[in-house]
Amino acid sequence: MNHYILAFDQGTTSSRAIVFDAQGNRLGMGQEEFTQHFPQDGWVEHEPEDLWQSSLRSAREALRQAGIDASRLASIGITNQRETTLLWHRRTGVPIHRAIVWQDRRTSALCHQIGEQLEARGQADLIQSRTGLLLDAYFSASKIRWLLDHVPGAREQAQRGELAFGTVDTFLLWRLTGGRSHRTDASNASRTLLFNIHEQRWDDELLALFDIPASLLPEVLDSAADFGTTAPDVLGAAVPIGGIAGDQQAAAFGQCCFAPGMAKSTYGTGCFLLLNTGDKALTSQNRLLSTVAWRLQGKVTYALEGSIFMAGATMQWLRDGLHLFKDAADTEALARQAPADSSIMFVPAFTGLGAPYWDADARGAIFGLSRDTGIQELVSAALLSVCYQTRDLQEAMAADGVRPQTLRVDGGMARNDYVLQNLADLLGCRVDRPVITETTALGVAWLAALQCGIHQSLEDIAQHWQLQRSFTEQRNKTWRDQRYAIWQDAVRRTRSRLE
Repeated sequence: MNHYILAFDQGTTSSRAIVFDAQGNRLGMGQEEFTQHFPQDGWVEHEPEDLWQSSLRSAREALRQAGIDASRLASIGITNQRETTLLWHRRTGVPIHRAIVWQDRRTSALCHQIGEQLEARGQADLIQSRTGLLLDAYFSASKIRWLLDHVPGAREQAQRGELAFGTVDTFLLWRLTGGRSHRTDASNASRTLLFNIHEQRWDDELLALFDIPASLLPEVLDSAADFGTTAPDVLGAAVPIGGIAGDQQAAAFGQCCFAPGMAKSTYGTGCFLLLNTGDKALTSQNRLLSTVAWRLQGKVTYALEGSIFMAGATMQWLRDGLHLFKDAADTEALARQAPADSSIMFVPAFTGLGAPYWDADARGAIFGLSRDTGIQELVSAALLSVCYQTRDLQEAMAADGVRPQTLRVDGGMARNDYVLQNLADLLGCRVDRPVITETTALGVAWLAALQCGIHQSLEDIAQHWQLQRSFTEQRNKTWRDQRYAIWQDAVRRTRSRLE
């Protein structure tokens, strides 16, 4: 039996692919950055062909490094940037427009209009009660609506059943299978504003609210399921595709957060904290999201999530926009040269503020600049903004009655000891970094491994999680609360509506 899994990890700024063995060891990896498009203020787009071709090249490189060909793969998993929205022609597979990225804020006014309609009907809580989400431009539904309303002929084609919608997982699956499979998993479906997470189905009332034809939508399967088989000419062999999950849910699965109360925080393009709530979908009173973590054999595991839009993307801006350093790996040494008591606060609201504020019109700002401010101070403040934003999420979760005592971390910034020590200090909890930090790709590899029988249970998978290092708080509560108060004041001053 083959015991190799290929995981596609299609992210916001780069595409990766990793070959894992049955124990979760990385055998080969390919990665490629692609262009970000910003047509207007607050708009973010990707070329669909960039997503596909960079993923395909990364997969071929991962196989080359692993020294195997596709015929030796037991299964494939796909994990993806969530909410990013594509529409394409069913006959040709050609997209009708660039992908509208999850960070994109062009539909904020539309969401506001729909919110007013719901309030006038006395249904202000309709969306949260059905989907666990808040009405925001972050999610897919308003992006679909924008494409139908603004691309010439799109609505008519959709009504004739000629178009297909998908988040990035569905688009990659379509391409991998040669257009034979139009499917997604429950975790990705739960991020669209169109999926009833309690009844596990597309919701007709929400489709009508956003004026979206049901014919656009993919079939929703478990996160470990038979999603189809690759067309032989894509990778050189017909390979089963057995796992799909949104990137943050996949990271939680890769971190083995299988028990209620376990939590992980991923520091990639954005920052996302997920806490496992078991078979109960909690309704947050503090503007957090209730979401599907994964669905296995028809049984749903839910999570409470805090979503922040800018983490690694902030560092990318400092690197590519301001040219303050050449490599993100240099930021730890730069930050350590900054004074420990620096009062600079960097609020990276480039595309608005996510949880728990949900202020689409807020914009980024740096406070506390002086003549002796240099690159080191700016880099330190940018890195610390990630820690402060995580504290925002921790406070909201605590107000909802759930406060994780230990946080498992992953993503590119999880390799930065400066960030993780400050994170432990500002949260006042233990921060655990695993041996394998590519947990997003690993998580979907585990899902594919469950589907093809390499692993039989969650308990089997959990045995493979290994701790690399724990970070515990070194500063007291007084220091922690004083620093957080300064951050809160800085955030208040970036808000579109001063409070």
